[in-house]
Amino acid sequence: MNAPLDKDTVLQQFNAACKGTLMETLNITYVDADPATGKLVATMPVDSRVYQPMQILHGGATVALAESVGSAASQMLIDPSKEAAVGLEISANHVKSARTGMLIATAECVHKGRTSHLFQIRVENEQGELISVVKLLNFVKQRR
Repeated sequence: MNAPLDKDTVLQQFNAACKGTLMETLNITYVDADPATGKLVATMPVDSRVYQPMQILHGGATVALAESVGSAASQMLIDPSKEAAVGLEISANHVKSARTGMLIATAECVHKGRTSHLFQIRVENEQGELISVVKLLNFVKQRR
């Protein structure tokens, strides 16, 4: 198995991988990581790029943030030379909206199995108020 990466290396690699992707479009940035536990934190600004027609945060943008951080978190728990983690199921409960500010999404591994990882992702605003709770199930498949 590969040697565990340190936090700074993980953040540098994940942020570099965002170039030319949805994460770059939404300005998602990985800001904190604990590679040993799979905990990962990312931010996303709330502005017109993530609005729905009522000029408030689009739930789909929130889910995109959550899936981005939860999928990346799985990558810290596998050996990428032998395995790949891919999203299998996601569900979200939106409890508050936003018009401005920064969202902070924290993914924590609830279950690390041989073939699946279950993450809970809390999406909060800068005041620590809960915006959404997201559950993400990733499938861990063996590379051939």
